[in-house]
Amino acid sequence: MSLGIIIKSPEGLVLAAESRVTLGAQVNTPVGVQQLTFNFDNANKLLSFNPPFEKLGVVTYGLAVLGGIRTAQSLIPEFETSLEKGERLKVSEFAQKLSSFFMDQWKVFMVGAPQIAPGQGMFFNVAGYDDDESYGKVYQFEIPTKPQPVEQNPKTGGRENFGIIAGGQNEIMARILLGYDPRFFNILLQQKIITQQQLTALAPQLEQLKLQVPIQLMPLQDCVNMAVLLIRTTIDAQSLAIGVRGCGGAIDVAIITKGHALNFIQQKKIIVN
Repeated sequence: MSLGIIIKSPEGLVLAAESRVTLGAQVNTPVGVQQLTFNFDNANKLLSFNPPFEKLGVVTYGLAVLGGIRTAQSLIPEFETSLEKGERLKVSEFAQKLSSFFMDQWKVFMVGAPQIAPGQGMFFNVAGYDDDESYGKVYQFEIPTKPQPVEQNPKTGGRENFGIIAGGQNEIMARILLGYDPRFFNILLQQKIITQQQLTALAPQLEQLKLQVPIQLMPLQDCVNMAVLLIRTTIDAQSLAIGVRGCGGAIDVAIITKGHALNFIQQKKIIVN
């Protein structure tokens, strides 16, 4: 579960994630075996790194724990140790090394686990700046089914593209931004109420429903506000609805700008209650 967001804007990159981990367990009770779901609200899904990789950040979502014992955050020190000292990498190279590392961890901790279908694994969105580029880059991969990092919002025709890269429980966010739940069209297709050809013809009309958010013109502060709005609204809506409440806890937010290290502008702290 979870909701992780990266906004790629001309002024910089905004990374945001909530803090809930949802786990399931089978418990023997007097009436038989029951499946229980429980949450912890202090997980770290916005990952940062020590020099020389302090200008990179990662938002992770999807499967939260490997083998029931290791989170992505808990494995980061081991990942950093595996890198060559003083090594400098492009964002794509860093993403590839991170993917290879977590594929190796998957093989260690998920031995005997049921086969994972695409979309059900661990997702990673890696963000940062290459030294020779004016704008940030974001690469996504999924462990174990899609380990090859793929650039999100890449240039097309020499023109830079900006936008929101998000994943996890993003249905509420989609309703806000798109004006509808994308799952609706799968229902129509499965029930043969509409054909793929009709859906394709309908697509241009659906553009009228979108929330017109000009990411390419928005200051960094407004991008931060947008990311927090989408996550906070999801948390609040889930708290009132029946279903899996996979988003909750504090919202961590960081920015990366050209030539500067990742900067947490909102981050939960370990405290004594």
